[in-house]
Amino acid sequence: MKPPHRPAPACRGGTTLAARRACARSALAALLAAALGACSSGPPVPDWQLDAHAAMADVLEAQLSGEQRREAAAFERARAQIARTGQTGLMARAELMRCAARVASLDFTPCSGFEARRADAGPADLAYAQYLAGTRPVPDAALLPEPHRSLAAQADAAAEGLLKAAPDPLARLVAAGVLLRQGRGNTALAELATDTAAAQGWRRPLLAWLQLQREQAERAGNTAEAGRLARRIALVLEAPPR
Repeated sequence: MKPPHRPAPACRGGTTLAARRACARSALAALLAAALGACSSGPPVPDWQLDAHAAMADVLEAQLSGEQRREAAAFERARAQIARTGQTGLMARAELMRCAARVASLDFTPCSGFEARRADAGPADLAYAQYLAGTRPVPDAALLPEPHRSLAAQADAAAEGLLKAAPDPLARLVAAGVLLRQGRGNTALAELATDTAAAQGWRRPLLAWLQLQREQAERAGNTAEAGRLARRIALVLEAPPR
């Protein structure tokens, strides 16, 4: 007999580390969870939805920790679960989530996984892909998730204030990466992103933003600040990825 459907550990207040992490990346995970229904309070959902949601949460956690092998393995698990449904649009969204996490770490390489599935993406995902690519203005910006929707329409000064108010740390880092990609970055933005990554213990984005700050200090001729940032980078490098 098939076991009864279990509630999603990500959304039921589980006590294990995995359960606490599963919904922790809310700003990005919501993009997939909304489609999967893995965090709904309605009837029990199929196992594939729970497993795909948990795998994508692990993808984001590994991405932020700088664990490439773990990220790749988790994404393969998510891909296998989604492939069982034949939902090509959902697979495009999963690829987009992965690319968004890279932008948080200032990895602006082409989002090839999403591009290969662009034909199956919905309007909201197409708008988000253009936003991540640094397009300004973003077509269909009204379809972006918050806080990105508001940020896309703001002038530089207002955008910085809105970014500080963003409640989700990962959304804040993604938005900071987009602003930098659009040429709207400055030292205050880099400091905010660095502080956000440091507070969460997210190794990969922290190293990226610290390096950016160091380069900014060097260009400004501030050798003392550049040295301080170099020491921070060296300390982070002492901590192996989780």
